[in-house]
Amino acid sequence: MFEQLSDKLTSVFNKITSRGVLSEDDINTAMREIRIALLEADVALPVVKDFIAHVKEQAIGEKVVRSIQPGQMVIKIVHDELVKVLGEQASELNLNAVPPVCILMVGLQGSGKTTSAAKIANRLKNKNKKKVLLVSLDIYRPAAQEQLAQLGKQINVESLEIIKGEKPTATTKRAIEYAKKGGFDVIILDSAGRLHIDKDLMDEVVEVKKIANPTEVLLVADAMIGQDACVVAKEFKEQVGVTGLVLTRIDGSARAGAALSMKMVADVPIKYLGTGEKIDEIEEFYPDRLAGRILGQGDVVSLVEKAIEKVDRQEAEQMAAKMLKGKFDLEDMLNQLRQVQKLGSLGSLIGMIPGLSKFKSQIENSGIGDNLIKKQEAIILSMTKAERRNPDIIKASRKKRIAAGSGVEVHEVNKLLKSYEQMAGMMKKMGRTGGMKNMLNPSMLKNLPMGGGFPFPGGKGPKFPF
Repeated sequence: MFEQLSDKLTSVFNKITSRGVLSEDDINTAMREIRIALLEADVALPVVKDFIAHVKEQAIGEKVVRSIQPGQMVIKIVHDELVKVLGEQASELNLNAVPPVCILMVGLQGSGKTTSAAKIANRLKNKNKKKVLLVSLDIYRPAAQEQLAQLGKQINVESLEIIKGEKPTATTKRAIEYAKKGGFDVIILDSAGRLHIDKDLMDEVVEVKKIANPTEVLLVADAMIGQDACVVAKEFKEQVGVTGLVLTRIDGSARAGAALSMKMVADVPIKYLGTGEKIDEIEEFYPDRLAGRILGQGDVVSLVEKAIEKVDRQEAEQMAAKMLKGKFDLEDMLNQLRQVQKLGSLGSLIGMIPGLSKFKSQIENSGIGDNLIKKQEAIILSMTKAERRNPDIIKASRKKRIAAGSGVEVHEVNKLLKSYEQMAGMMKKMGRTGGMKNMLNPSMLKNLPMGGGFPFPGGKGPKFPF
């Protein structure tokens, strides 16, 4: 997300951090480039003007010009201002009411309301241990109610029975009564959307809101909406009374300036970011973490949280035990590849690791990506159990069979085996020299066989174990 904006800001910061002293002209030039970068990222003009004015006011001063590292001071000012624009603190869903608590989802058609409703329900069920009822109020879009019911089955969350022809207000009343009798904690109301804002849409949502008395009215918006973001946010805020934002398709937009614009215009917190199509690809919004990602500083906290949530603890412990014994075969390598895939796309992971975002284009150009991981998984799956557990038996004829079975060339099988040999060698060395504690030894770290035949162009930059 924000790839285009992040790349341009990184380029601006590289220029100013390379200088020992910054003049007022240097800062003015940097501000002009930041302004252009924000506008090209689809951030609304009024938001850009306010942002640049606040940054410039702080950047042109004695504290920055005379500091030991003026470039770093400017970056800190931009970071802090971004955090202010995005909302200085994370804002959790307000569930402080007598159950069943209602959450009303609003927004334009195609913004991802129905999927977001299911994603939030899944998160509340798994993370907050809440009993959730999904309710579709969309009687206009064909199969909209059935879509929510199917998503509910997928995540094992109950959805209210569909009664054809029932008005949204009547469905809302029925849902509240049913939830009270069934001991539900939360009701998520998925309201109907339109292709554009109209009076009928707003009137219907306002009526539903009066009946449900929701603790949260979440405006769901596509991050790729661009300059229309401000209009949508303003209309829903004024007519319905939005309490929070859910931004979808953040992963699909290199610009995603809507996140900055809508927060400023609606003056309500961003609650969630939709980071992909899968039902679990939604994350709570933390302004400081997103600011760090935009400025290429990474987001280690989110990466660790994602690892804790997604990685199978028992599998990880079993792997650690094998590593301590210096054992590592191709089945272990397959498990590692699958654990990486659980964490999300490689591009999103790179953006979370400090210092790596600037190598993103090099990573893509060198062929390292999600397709490569899937290809390597296919190669290992084309092997027999005996071959996975004892790779030494894989000779020329077996390599040809494995290549044919996985739809790759023999040289790609060789690359995977070479990568495996390097990783296995590292595991054996760790087993002989005391295990995981030696990972902290600098002399061992510099010899880690990371890369497996996929270095960056020119041999520069980090390498990866696949």
